[in-house]
Amino acid sequence: MKTTFVAMALAAAMALSACTTAQKTGSAAGVGAVAGAAIGNSFGAAVAGAAIAGLGVFLLETADGQCQYRNSKGQVYTTKCHWK
Repeated sequence: MKTTFVAMALAAAMALSACTTAQKTGSAAGVGAVAGAAIGNSFGAAVAGAAIAGLGVFLLETADGQCQYRNSKGQVYTTKCHWK
């Protein structure tokens, strides 16, 4: 059980340090997978947690039609999402 909490704390720290839309979505999916596995104690619960958390953050991040990207120089910028 202690390992689960450590993994959740690590995943949460990664989510807080993410800056682009893709990084935030990926980090949220990781946190969701760990939480789902901890709560449901199965592979299916981990997959469901990842899908729910990842999709939720993605929808929140792109609700205004703006996404964050990182250019080749490492600079983060916000502009219209590519698919909209």
